[in-house]
Amino acid sequence: MHATSRTRTFSKDQSGVILRTALRILEKWKATTEQEISILRVSRSSISRIQQGKGVELDCDQLERASIVLNCHASLRLVFDNPVNVYGFVGMENHNDFFNGRKPLEIMAQGDLLSLFETYKRIDALRGGGW
Repeated sequence: MHATSRTRTFSKDQSGVILRTALRILEKWKATTEQEISILRVSRSSISRIQQGKGVELDCDQLERASIVLNCHASLRLVFDNPVNVYGFVGMENHNDFFNGRKPLEIMAQGDLLSLFETYKRIDALRGGGW
């Protein structure tokens, strides 16, 4: 989805599935509602619609953000066998050069796409995906 999200149009139902899945992951990461809103750049009402099982329209930026969350989760699942680490890693302080003692979730929640993508790159590199 990463490369095609800019050229492909998704229906409300498809966008709803994508957003619902990203929100489920963020919930398991113990993200607050404010962090979910910031990371995905969606409104509180969009989150409510998804929780009610309704579809939503997402723009390319929102689809890209949801895709990055899904890709982070996929990388974490490849790196860790233990669900505690799969879902807990983003909430743990990390002391490598990029994170500098911050939690990956905190960086993602800054709200800008670059912070989200840079965090994904560091997570993906854990699996040997190197950048």
